[in-house]
Amino acid sequence: MASRVRSPTADSTGQRAIFDAHLHIIDPRFPLVPNQGYTPEPFDVAAYRLRTAALPITGGAVVSGSFQGYDQTYLLDALRQLGPGFVGVTQLPATATEEQIRSLQAAGVRGLRCNLYRGGGWQDLDELAGLAARVARLAGWHVELYVDARDLPDLSGWLARLPAFSVDHLGLSRDGLPALLRLVEQGAKVKASGFSRGDLDVPTVLEAIAATNPQALLFGTDVPSTRAPRPFADSDAALVLDVLGEELGGRALHDNAVAFYRLDSAGH
Repeated sequence: MASRVRSPTADSTGQRAIFDAHLHIIDPRFPLVPNQGYTPEPFDVAAYRLRTAALPITGGAVVSGSFQGYDQTYLLDALRQLGPGFVGVTQLPATATEEQIRSLQAAGVRGLRCNLYRGGGWQDLDELAGLAARVARLAGWHVELYVDARDLPDLSGWLARLPAFSVDHLGLSRDGLPALLRLVEQGAKVKASGFSRGDLDVPTVLEAIAATNPQALLFGTDVPSTRAPRPFADSDAALVLDVLGEELGGRALHDNAVAFYRLDSAGH
């Protein structure tokens, strides 16, 4: 079947446009919760703009970290500052009300993040699946999983109950790649982000995912790269194009994410 995603786009300078599908905003004006004893350094909207000033970023997804718990105030403020083209991916308790979910949707939130790698307060996966189904029904949200791909086979039955979902940071694990590719065949998306976080050969994994499903890869800077062995480098974006070429690389850098987050002409 031919892809319905439009061809790769470029900005006014001719550079390949980037939708930053995975970024964090850490604003100390809002609550932070230590995770496994870790509290990140500040990285507010101004810092994000400064760090990415050399990149042709057209929009992005602000992803809630484990250290932000269920706080929504930082996210709503960040989306207001960043403006059209940026959306949110948040963490919610199972007790979240329909009114809260619809309000977040109106503010630009498009996904539910579930941190199974560092712990996000979820002990009951059945409860989490129920919340995922509810936000999909009420607001059309997908799920974004921070998980080691080696754990995916044990989660297969649970994953089958989720709506559309993505896996963060290329799945982290070389040994988990076969399981990840099986999910990609079935429509799962994969964040091409956090290249230093796992034990993967990044070019090999990028090629394998794009060959399995050209619409699966979603590039993200992962700035400010909290707890990563190596922080994001601008050359990581260039690597995607070098490995995948103009068409597939352009999809991974921009078009796939724009389709996944369902951005309309108004930016939300």
